[in-house]
Amino acid sequence: MIQIREYFAHIVEMSDIDWEIFSSKLKKVEFKKRTTILEIGKVENHLSFIEKGSVRLFIPKIENDLTFGFSFGGQFMSAYDSFLTQKPSTYQAETLTETVIWRLTFEDLQDVYKRTKIGHEIGRVTAENLFLSKVKREQSLLNETAEVRYLNLFNDQPHLIKEIPLKYLASYIGVTPQALSRIRKRIS
Repeated sequence: MIQIREYFAHIVEMSDIDWEIFSSKLKKVEFKKRTTILEIGKVENHLSFIEKGSVRLFIPKIENDLTFGFSFGGQFMSAYDSFLTQKPSTYQAETLTETVIWRLTFEDLQDVYKRTKIGHEIGRVTAENLFLSKVKREQSLLNETAEVRYLNLFNDQPHLIKEIPLKYLASYIGVTPQALSRIRKRIS
């Protein structure tokens, strides 16, 4: 929970009272590697902060899943569109490693908004960060080569790249696993 307070301390000034209200709503959950956190067709009811581990967001397919997002320790993650609308998710979330998260339910977040001075600012900042990640990914797919996308991911999270199976990385950057192998050989 300390990581979450430190995360917010870089963004907003939070009183001890607001922190007590916010932190009282958080629930710690530990997941084993390759555990489904959210199934397609289920409503996302949690905004989660990853204390440790990694999660992928993907659309399941018969042959090859379409991975479109990763979240790592020190970041918030959620099927945010489903969370906001409280409608079923069109994709899944799965842990890639043993993962520890702190969860806040939709209802509890609404209560934090009502009871704290800073709740709306926390919600706004979290939403902005999730939005910026999405825009960065879209711009990357439109403007950069697969090699540049791989290098950017490697530069952003070098220690975690080793934890992500090649097929998920390939899907994320929009190439086949074979093409990613060629890219990796070229830049080695």
